[in-house]
Amino acid sequence: MLTRRRFLKSTTAAGLGLAAGGLAAPAIAQGAKLKLGYVSPQSGPLAAFAESDGYNIDAFLATRAGAEFEVVVKDSQSNPNRAAEVAKELIVDDEVDMILVASTPETTNPVATTAEAEGVPVLSTVAPWQPWFIGQQGNPGDPASWKPFTYAFHYFWGLEDIIAVFTSMWGQLETNKAVGALFPNDGDGNAWGDPVVGFPPVLAEKGFTLTDPGRYQNLTDDFSAQINAFKTAGVEIVTGVVIPPDFTTFWNQAKQQGFAPKAVTVGKALLFPQSVEALGDAGHNLSSEVWWSPTHPFRSSLTGQSAGDLAADFTARTGRPWTQPIGFVHSLFEIAADALARAGDTRDGDAVAAAIAATSLDTIVGRIAWDGAGLPPFAARNVAKTRLVGGQWRRKADGSFDMVNVDNSTAPEIPTGGTMEALA
Repeated sequence: MLTRRRFLKSTTAAGLGLAAGGLAAPAIAQGAKLKLGYVSPQSGPLAAFAESDGYNIDAFLATRAGAEFEVVVKDSQSNPNRAAEVAKELIVDDEVDMILVASTPETTNPVATTAEAEGVPVLSTVAPWQPWFIGQQGNPGDPASWKPFTYAFHYFWGLEDIIAVFTSMWGQLETNKAVGALFPNDGDGNAWGDPVVGFPPVLAEKGFTLTDPGRYQNLTDDFSAQINAFKTAGVEIVTGVVIPPDFTTFWNQAKQQGFAPKAVTVGKALLFPQSVEALGDAGHNLSSEVWWSPTHPFRSSLTGQSAGDLAADFTARTGRPWTQPIGFVHSLFEIAADALARAGDTRDGDAVAAAIAATSLDTIVGRIAWDGAGLPPFAARNVAKTRLVGGQWRRKADGSFDMVNVDNSTAPEIPTGGTMEALA
């Protein structure tokens, strides 16, 4: 199949041959800027993930390395079909050298799949690696059929990491180990609830009982069935991977219906300060995974900023509190700049993919290297793992919230600021 990448590679080679004979070289050889495509959910129910995008892109372009780049930004609108469409636009219309994509499988997967099919290198993050890798396979239920990718690379933590963090946080409390699950019918929810690779087998092994009322549709307006199931089972711990508006609906209805667990530790929805602030007092001591914070002991390879410096600069420039995606979106541009500087011919997708695969870079989110560490063999080529800790939101006197790291059992180099507290 003649992809856009293969066509450009052949025309670049021809152009370089003509240049050797005295004719003009192609634009890329005359110092034209490298072109990055960037896709994230800037609108729709997942828009909180993209809050720092504008800040991060402007900051990257202002660096010495960033001056060599143009960034073409696309909004997935929190819609997988739209994500695939804009990825194709970046490849065909904008002719980007590489695509960067962030935030949940609903955006990362269709973009990565499209870029892989077109032979365009793509770098993605902010989605657990299992729903990213397995979710793109032709038959996700048949591990024997899974194949590595040639142009798609991903870095983030996995379900094994978040399960370890969540159960370690719960282990700090006195509970009956009865867990209720909120797993939606989407890429994350189906992976988290998977009976083989998800939460169920590990929780059972650790002595927890799991009540899973089944998959629900995102943007539901009634969680009474789930709440009743949790109350019947005596659930004292709630977990899941819930989009922000759905968690607000669930938690308000839980309060109204007299359901008062000792711990609520939920991925996705509880990552963002604005989501917790909307709950008022009811947001105090809700807990979540923490993939990046101002206290993470890492520095940017582009600017030399510490994690604390970057978070403070975001707040100074925007007037908003720091949010976890700041670090990971920043790191996408760190890795892209590093890989393209080493690739040689940036229009050669194989050369760029090889450069990404050879990455070993200390970034604002830690060292990134596609060396297979901590991964099963089938994912070793395409996935790099990052560190994960657990945190709890603490309400301050002025009504704002601080995320306090309360468990670092899987990443002891990341400091904690307190211990897990039960919900009032």
